[in-house]
Amino acid sequence: MNNKSIDMTSGNSGIILIKFMIPLVLGNIFQQFYNMADTIIVGRFVGVKALAAVGATGNIMFLIFGFVSGLLQGFSVITAQRFGAGDKAAVKQSVGNAAVLSVILTVVMTFISIVFMDNILTAMNTPSDVYDMAKSYIVIICLGMATSVLYNLMASMLRAVGNSQAPFVFLIISALLNVVLDLFCIIFLKMGVAGAAVATIVSQGISGILCLIYTICKVEILVPSKGDFKLKMNCAGTQIKIGIPMALQFSITAIGTIMVQGALNLLGTNAIAAYTVACKVEQLFTQFFSAQGMTCATYGAQNMGIGNVKRIKKGVKYSLLYCVIYAIAIYIILYNSYPFFTKLFTDKTLDASVLSEITTNVGIYIHLCGLFFTPLGMIFIFRNIMQGCGYSFLPMLGGAVELICRAVTAYFATKSGRFVNICYANASSWLVTGIFLLFCYFYVIKKIEKKLGN
Repeated sequence: MNNKSIDMTSGNSGIILIKFMIPLVLGNIFQQFYNMADTIIVGRFVGVKALAAVGATGNIMFLIFGFVSGLLQGFSVITAQRFGAGDKAAVKQSVGNAAVLSVILTVVMTFISIVFMDNILTAMNTPSDVYDMAKSYIVIICLGMATSVLYNLMASMLRAVGNSQAPFVFLIISALLNVVLDLFCIIFLKMGVAGAAVATIVSQGISGILCLIYTICKVEILVPSKGDFKLKMNCAGTQIKIGIPMALQFSITAIGTIMVQGALNLLGTNAIAAYTVACKVEQLFTQFFSAQGMTCATYGAQNMGIGNVKRIKKGVKYSLLYCVIYAIAIYIILYNSYPFFTKLFTDKTLDASVLSEITTNVGIYIHLCGLFFTPLGMIFIFRNIMQGCGYSFLPMLGGAVELICRAVTAYFATKSGRFVNICYANASSWLVTGIFLLFCYFYVIKKIEKKLGN
């Protein structure tokens, strides 16, 4: 495997964005297989309650690992900007600082997540019949947080210098291994949901190690010297300044989804199972938007490094075009295929009435939320282009907007006790936040143009 870094500061923006994004899309899809494999195998071989238990922890994982991922992405923004500016020594320094900060982050977040897990599960109204399984699953995942940090740190740094192919290859290996380990731990070792958690952290750990080895052997610019593994306050301060708002943005959004999950949990196991299936399917098909976001972050950071605002704006226009086309296409696909995916996630011996209820609710979610895939894509584009340019406060406010929308929806959903009102949480938050970040983007671009005199 060769080092295939991409300089995003020159050439056709539309082609460069696609070239960089394709491995990210495929990589994100394979990354979803971690949870997809867990969910499918747990649902088919352990049961609906186990499926609900795994689903009940999804938003907790988003809260914890979203915060961690946001920080790591913030660390890599400085690396991308310095790479775009051609400062090799500064790139190495930023990687060394990020490594030290990541060790501290892992220790602190692992401790906090384990200590407060019972409080979080209780606050979310986790049903008593799935509580123990849910706790077992999420605690094991949190104990393996170091594996997630390792992979995401190395992958973020590789993407910062324009290499999106290597992380993709290692994710394929990891995803396939995860499926094998899921089957082995759940079917042969009879470990239940704990087996699914173990399979996830082992497979992700291997992908992280492979990423690290590849970087050391192939990407010399990302290999710090011994002296770079010391916290330089100017570099570390900038990384934290960008990373904290990005991390809080994820966490604020996650708190909103936890509120929704709390309202959902009051509707019972079947509703949780349906919501879990619908969200897994939606998350799989919307990985294109997440990949667009990562691409925009790198593209924005590299071009910000050379002060080319016109090129940044051109990249955003191409990204919006791709977003609209894809949103329409996947809505048509999911509108007609959700019954298939419901059967894929559930046990063949499931009672017909229960299956019908779950399928109906999955359809409600897909039909409603699918109409708002375009503003969802806008969120990823505008949020990440601003973050890549070093402006992370307004994207964090976007997370606050999402939180408010979800909190309001969760309140009314709790009062009504209707599944469809739960679904409005995502739809409303995507629409309102997408529009909010659109105006934020225009504000930031004008501010950058004034700063650079463009």
